[in-house]
Amino acid sequence: MSSEFKPSKLLRRSVLIGAALLMAGCQARPLYQDTNGETRGALAAIAYSEATSRIGLETRNRLIFLTSGGDETKTPEYRVDLTVSGGVEGILLDETSDTANAGRAVVTGTYTLKRISDDTVLKTGRRSGVALFDYPRQEFAKLRAVRDAETRAARELAEIIYADLAMALGR
Repeated sequence: MSSEFKPSKLLRRSVLIGAALLMAGCQARPLYQDTNGETRGALAAIAYSEATSRIGLETRNRLIFLTSGGDETKTPEYRVDLTVSGGVEGILLDETSDTANAGRAVVTGTYTLKRISDDTVLKTGRRSGVALFDYPRQEFAKLRAVRDAETRAARELAEIIYADLAMALGR
């Protein structure tokens, strides 16, 4: 005669109900959720300074798209003074022919977020975006590879600055 433990139906049901209640409390949602749209509205009310270079224009346009969907605000509440610069350097050098095989485009942006009503500085920062690329053998393809890498780096920079602005204006 073996003495096996047989859980009762009541015990099994109570464990299942307890597990269901425990799982009901689990949620998957963003940590900094904009529940009432205040941050989205504040981001859409940003005016950006004019760009002075192609990569500055790429960064500015991407920021406008990220913050307001592509429409510049008519009634800005905030202003971002943005200065963007960039450069390219070879990182893999073929010693026999003294030519670079791969490169790195680095785009650096310095920005200042101000509230227009009282000219208060809310956030300043300096961020960088990097894009790696290969140098092809054809000359036009080299120029195009550099330009595409600068564009990718400028877009990456805009994403980073957007995150900074969202944190600064988040309520």
